[in-house]
Amino acid sequence: MSELTPGQRGVAIQIADAALPDAGRRRYMSKADDFDARVNSLEIEILPDWEPHIIEQWETIKASIRLGLIAEFGSHAADRKEENFIAIGQLSMSIISYHNALHRQVRNAFVMGAYYPALVGACALGERVLNHLILDLREFYVTTPEYRKVARKQSFDNWTIAIDALEAWGVLLPEAVERFRALAKLRNRSIHFDPGTYGRLRDDALAAVIAIRDILDLQFSTFAVRPWFIPEAAGTCFIAKSYETDPFVRTYFIPNCFFVGPHHLIQTLEPEMVVADKDDYGAGSWTDTEFQTLYKTRQPADLVQVPEAGRH
Repeated sequence: MSELTPGQRGVAIQIADAALPDAGRRRYMSKADDFDARVNSLEIEILPDWEPHIIEQWETIKASIRLGLIAEFGSHAADRKEENFIAIGQLSMSIISYHNALHRQVRNAFVMGAYYPALVGACALGERVLNHLILDLREFYVTTPEYRKVARKQSFDNWTIAIDALEAWGVLLPEAVERFRALAKLRNRSIHFDPGTYGRLRDDALAAVIAIRDILDLQFSTFAVRPWFIPEAAGTCFIAKSYETDPFVRTYFIPNCFFVGPHHLIQTLEPEMVVADKDDYGAGSWTDTEFQTLYKTRQPADLVQVPEAGRH
């Protein structure tokens, strides 16, 4: 028996979850598995009029982060590495997928000052993401004109065809399309010979690293304002009911979510996220607005306290 494709796995999960008697009263809760927000603390400006103990606290936090960077990247040229680390910004909360480990390698190369590997790596990762999106999702769009252009190949190096197809299918957000097209220009002039690359190496590398960072944040972030999340859900992102069957969402997000009701309890975050929930919320269904209201107004007494009742 052949292995399920990513899209088929998402569909299989949904079919199993839909069989629950209270499925209409649950939503898929996105979970953050990969992120690095240390840069945000480094960028905090310590003001002289703060309380002394607050100043001391922030100085300790920053010193600890800097020691961590030295342990991770080495003490040689530590100031330059910190500058590079700050320049590329935070690693946004992301689902676990193909890109995570490779994205960290690209970022690490830039921090170390290996600008050409960072530049080429960011471009190669962009191409890899495009290929995965096309190969994982194209069978959902067999009736579209774009399908004929991507139906037979098993890899794609023509970014225009891939981006145009994903844009037409509504897979890529408009901002992600813009970032992909900008990254494509960097790829073409960096991987194909251009003597000007030497003079703008760090600038191009930084632009490429930021472009792929933004693409991954826009498409794969688990904690952000995105069309597929219920808006204003008070610190947690739930998949909107209307997006549960969206090919992109069911392929990449559904397998990385918990199917929960509004009174679930997050028991632990480390070393992995563990969630407890009620066995049954009853028959019927709630709209996204009703679910959101129940979640935002829940009281401590509403929350599940018994781990054995959880759906881990």
